Amino acid sequence: MNASKLAGFFVFFYFICGSCLSDATLKITNVDRLIDISSQIVKVTNKISFQNAGRDSVSHFIFILDPAFVDNVAVIKGHVSDTDIGLAISSSTFEGKKAWSVKFDQPVEGGKSAVVDVHYALIDYLKPYPIRITQKEKQFIKFIGNSYFYSPYPVTKVITSVTLGTKNVESYTRVEPVSYSDSHILYGPYKDLAPFAVSEIEIHYENNSPFLIASQLIRHIEISHWGNIAVEEEITLEHTGAKLKGPFSRYDYQREPDSGLSSVKSFKTLLPATATNIYYRDEIGNISTSHLYFLESAVEVELRPRFPLFGGWNTQYILGYNVPSYTYLYAKGDNYLLKMPLIDHIFDNMVVKEAIIKIVLPEGSHSIDLSLPYEATRLPDSLHYTYLDTIGRPVITIRKTNLVEDHIEPFELRYVFPKMFMLLEPLLIIGFLCILFLTVIVYVRLDFSLAKDEGVEQKLRLLGMCSRLINYQDKRMKLYQNFEDKLTAAKYNKDLNSFNVAVKAFNNEYKAISTQISEFSLKLKAESAEMHEKVLEISKVDKSLKDLYAQHQTVYAEKLIPGKISKQAFVETENNFNKKKEELVSKINKLIKTLE
Repeated sequence: MNASKLAGFFVFFYFICGSCLSDATLKITNVDRLIDISSQIVKVTNKISFQNAGRDSVSHFIFILDPAFVDNVAVIKGHVSDTDIGLAISSSTFEGKKAWSVKFDQPVEGGKSAVVDVHYALIDYLKPYPIRITQKEKQFIKFIGNSYFYSPYPVTKVITSVTLGTKNVESYTRVEPVSYSDSHILYGPYKDLAPFAVSEIEIHYENNSPFLIASQLIRHIEISHWGNIAVEEEITLEHTGAKLKGPFSRYDYQREPDSGLSSVKSFKTLLPATATNIYYRDEIGNISTSHLYFLESAVEVELRPRFPLFGGWNTQYILGYNVPSYTYLYAKGDNYLLKMPLIDHIFDNMVVKEAIIKIVLPEGSHSIDLSLPYEATRLPDSLHYTYLDTIGRPVITIRKTNLVEDHIEPFELRYVFPKMFMLLEPLLIIGFLCILFLTVIVYVRLDFSLAKDEGVEQKLRLLGMCSRLINYQDKRMKLYQNFEDKLTAAKYNKDLNSFNVAVKAFNNEYKAISTQISEFSLKLKAESAEMHEKVLEISKVDKSLKDLYAQHQTVYAEKLIPGKISKQAFVETENNFNKKKEELVSKINKLIKTLE
């Protein structure tokens, strides 16, 4: 081996060994552990004090969970102790074990120290014991943990505090020093622990908090650039606590306050403060057992299922609402940014086993860029078609498992939407209406018959001609009625000159109408001889009526107005005329009906 290759090997060996030695000189001087098992989630907060005993700076440290916890971890977060400064965490491995690499906010120099908090949450870890209880029994849980701190680094001192949330403890492991008081168990301090030290503890205690999980959440977010964002959630809830043994008695459940302590009667969901048009339903229909409370920063919805949930029971429901788009949507020209929580607060200490989030963008959106606050799976994009859609609306689908309240963080979705697309739907409506009206106009003017039906056409012509003849006859009948009014006036005013003028006008109008009927009757004869005969019969009867009016007029002009007839004789004559008029008018009406 020549000198240059040998020198390069020593340089590489120096850097590798230096890194290992640098990490090996990192020690943990103190750990304060707080394990909260008062709900269905195991919440662990570790306040870790590091000291760099070496000379080189250290930028990160390795964090390892107890082997029993690895498969149940939902979230791990780190921050500088007593501050809000977050620490970057990435998955890693250490000596074949699942591990996380946590980066200090700034490198820890040789001889210096740093204090960080690492928080993690475990789901599906607490198990009911016994696994089945009656309606009146309390729920007891078994927790198995480690009173020491599982770490690849030597630990000088560790104290573990377990919060139970109850004073009813059946049993707990005593690893001296240990003390129990007021729903807390304090283990330690334990000193000078080797790496990966384990001291198993087991706690059997009462825990009646709701072991409620959302086994599936399907969340639809539909964006409208007309000012609205519609959100709908399809949720399947399941109670994973101790299963109900024996029958369920609603009477005992309502009468006895201690009945069904671990069951879920209701729960509270938090929605955005601007949420409106909130609805709560299931496959049966609307569920009215819900209440809204408008808080300063949220809308609190108290949801009560149709029946209380015991261990092993489940239910499904749909919760939806609308929010103004200005709440979460930002725009600059044709560029848009949607920034809203990936999931909402469903209930306190919530656990979501699987969440599928579907984001429906407006039709025409493109250049889509999604940024998630944590690791999740983006499923293939698809298209969604609704009213008046032509090319479909882009749908972004995200899948994430094992979510807790720490996952309520906003995502960012950037896309481009040309504003001209907002005119597409109004133009489609206008175009559709125009085509519809044009089709109706053309349709009513087209004759779709293959050949003309002469019989039908003749009937239509006859109907039209008869209708016009009936109108002419109506005019004659109105003329008679007007002349009756003139006779009545002459009876009282005895004005012969006015009466003669009225008679002359009556005769002239009657002649004009009769001439029109005669001319039209000749046309009708060419179409139907039968109808022509009926019209002639009507004209004949009408002529008799006209002659009767002429006689009536003569009585008025020559006898009544000059005063040459007695009252008794006039009344008898008047009655005879009226009776004959009614008979003739009745006969004319019967003949007209035969024309209709």
